[in-house]
Amino acid sequence: MLSDIEIAHQTELKKITEIAATLDIDADEIELYGNYKAKLSDALEKRLAKNEDGKLILVTAINPTPAGEGKTTTTVGLGQAMPKIGKKAIIALREPSLGPVFGVKGGAAGGGYSQVVPMEDINLHFTGDFHAITSANNLLCAMIDNHIQQGNALDIDTRRIIFKRCLDMNDRVLRNCIIGLGGQVNGVPREDHFMITVASEIMAILCLAKDIDDLKDRLGKIIFGYSRKGTPLYASDLKAVGAMAALLKDAVKPNLVQTLEHTPCLIHGGPFANIAHGCNSVRATKLALKMADYVITEAGFGSDLGAEKFMDIKCRYAGLTPSTIVLVATVRALKYNGGVKKEDTTIPNVDALKAGMINLEAHIENLQKFGVPVVVAINRFASDSDEELAVLEEFCKSKGAKFALSEVFAKGGEGGIELAKAVVESCELPSDFHCIYDLEKPIKEKLNTIATTIYGAAGVVYSAAAESAIKEIEALGRGNLPICVAKTQYSLSDDPNKLGRPTGFTISVATIRLCNGAGFIVAETGDIMTLPGLPAVPAACGIDIDNDGNISGLF
Repeated sequence: MLSDIEIAHQTELKKITEIAATLDIDADEIELYGNYKAKLSDALEKRLAKNEDGKLILVTAINPTPAGEGKTTTTVGLGQAMPKIGKKAIIALREPSLGPVFGVKGGAAGGGYSQVVPMEDINLHFTGDFHAITSANNLLCAMIDNHIQQGNALDIDTRRIIFKRCLDMNDRVLRNCIIGLGGQVNGVPREDHFMITVASEIMAILCLAKDIDDLKDRLGKIIFGYSRKGTPLYASDLKAVGAMAALLKDAVKPNLVQTLEHTPCLIHGGPFANIAHGCNSVRATKLALKMADYVITEAGFGSDLGAEKFMDIKCRYAGLTPSTIVLVATVRALKYNGGVKKEDTTIPNVDALKAGMINLEAHIENLQKFGVPVVVAINRFASDSDEELAVLEEFCKSKGAKFALSEVFAKGGEGGIELAKAVVESCELPSDFHCIYDLEKPIKEKLNTIATTIYGAAGVVYSAAAESAIKEIEALGRGNLPICVAKTQYSLSDDPNKLGRPTGFTISVATIRLCNGAGFIVAETGDIMTLPGLPAVPAACGIDIDNDGNISGLF
């Protein structure tokens, strides 16, 4: 079979103006970035504001494994299948980060015959949103250090500056560094840190902001550090807000692209779900709901991370109500959870499948706790036996979830018709959507609810630093915010080696930090890193471009 990029290159794209026209978008309501990308204007949002909302469908997955699940591919394929059964659909996705593109994962625009295109642009610089976010983040950092250099009127405690610099790249050597060396003219020396752009509070703010005014309000509320008296200091104190917002003026607008089969897709924002809230922007999702009968979106990694944050953070803030959740799994991944080595997951093994289905079981049960109907989508591979699929179908139905096979990787929208029909049926089922914790509960109680209810933990343990941070946040009167847990994606626990459905473990919280502008509290667990490193052989080693501008190796 052809590689993803080879398939993408063989597809004749429609001009983005044609895609916009299918959504009844006027030519003066889009801002073109070449022929195949555009930003949607504020005027469009205002014009469509009174339109009735369509159905919101969330695509999530079991815990990722080396055997693969195909969540984005399923999302795109489902979007392509909807028109084939007479339904008007839009896809709403996150933008890929350059870190994984050049690291382990490679491209993140779907796969096979279910991709969003132009995939090279989407995976690389796209419309410059990430660069704008990085610039706004680092402008604030530059203004912090300049303020200290110019007399430090705010009495900033250089030991308690909590706002980090960022870049959109996996670069482990920048996790911890010393800045300001080289004498007085180069600033005040201090320890500093970098995180990846997708983990930046600016990214979270962009994805949760309703409009420019809300964006500016959130930017102003960023706590960048503390004075030597222990008083919190805000970005507004540095008069940085206007300039930061100016850098983000275009980045806040959703981006319009298409799939291989010309289904419209809004791609906007890109926080990681293992270290941030893992959802595309509120603006993109809400705008999509005004333009289609069905909006298909996804949340990062497994449902223990992305889906939980989608419900408890994004839906809570945006007033969104999902109609159905699609839970993606593969027979191979479930056998891996059942103890089979990656290289043996293509061999039929019903016993291993049954052993690994406890991970699927946990995710089904967790999603049902939010009161939303669940459809299990099995991303089918040629190696899956009929017996394995039959066992899996029976199990899902016994758990009260609909079941559908998906072959969208190999067949595009045609391979997602069964799934599309199941999703449409599921959207008509009774729903009682609710979040799993009350915001007014203490921080520890909310964390314990997530840990015990979603992860299956026995409890939560805190470092001394985390305990101190909780007291400080609650003293500021900000304990009533949602919790964003930074945790490994590979396990329901905070130990990536505990597969299946572990029990009896505790979640270890190393640090607690307040993202006051974004409006949530981050709990970093285990040894999670907010700036990943590159692997021994980065994906970048296989990427190239020829003299005609054709990129290869971007899978």
